[in-house]
Amino acid sequence: MSNSTDPSDYCTLDICPLTEAYVYYVPSLPGNAFYLALFAILLVAQLGLGIRYRTWGYLAGLVGGLVLEIIGYAGRLQMHYNPFRFNPYLEYLICLTIGPAFFSASIYICLGRIVVIYGEKISRCRPRTYTIVFVLCDVVSLILQAAGGAITSIADADQADLAQTGINIMIAGLASQVASLALFVALCLDYAWKVRNNPDSLNETFHMRKLRNSTRWKLFLASLILATITIFVRSVFRVAELKGGFHSSLANDEVLFMILEGAMIVIATLCLTVFHPGVCFDGQWGETKWTFRQSRGSDMELISVDDDVEQKFQRVK
Repeated sequence: MSNSTDPSDYCTLDICPLTEAYVYYVPSLPGNAFYLALFAILLVAQLGLGIRYRTWGYLAGLVGGLVLEIIGYAGRLQMHYNPFRFNPYLEYLICLTIGPAFFSASIYICLGRIVVIYGEKISRCRPRTYTIVFVLCDVVSLILQAAGGAITSIADADQADLAQTGINIMIAGLASQVASLALFVALCLDYAWKVRNNPDSLNETFHMRKLRNSTRWKLFLASLILATITIFVRSVFRVAELKGGFHSSLANDEVLFMILEGAMIVIATLCLTVFHPGVCFDGQWGETKWTFRQSRGSDMELISVDDDVEQKFQRVK
């Protein structure tokens, strides 16, 4: 699969069969253009929201993932006109494979802050532990997928073993992402169960209690759940796709790809944008960072301030 054997040196749709191309179909122009345009709009929206609400870590993950999605679908658009070209194929393969790992990182960042809002006492881990562990898992997944893509891209046509090694490394990266997401979901369910069964142990400061009772907070949680599920479904699909190899029927089924890759990521990114934490945290995003409630003294100070606010609120009422 290296440039030295790039079919674009001599192939076009007019003179070569699709079996000589990198995919055995002509990528849809309307479908891929739609995804590219939508991701571009979401990128602009994320930049605006991230700067407005200063959600820097969350913004970094979404911007990184959306830029990769845009590059990947730009590659697929080029392949619509010539599926024999290597560089567009490489853009599509690597960028769309690793892009969702960035979205997962943004989701992981939210969990630690959610724990602060409900209460650390009932959590198995400290908020920062959730973020650090899962983001590190995401980095490992990202490195494996990128390394596998790089190895696959430099393999010549007669280096099938090297190409397969690259595919195996990409599969390992995707599989680790699936495992991380599964563990993440399990810990989220465990924490939700503890929240439900330990109402007296929740963070009862005025701002946090008010936030938890708001409709937009509940919509934010629902959107985060849906985004996690769709990224998980997409990752399972890509593991199965790559396991069969680039020439398998699954890897060359565009309808399945557009649904289980494209549509799943569209749903996830729409959820992460429409229900942006900067809006749904009601101004509390900055108050739930790692340094929040770092010591007993800071806990008491925060509670004191919130009690004063609540007393004033009650007097106004």
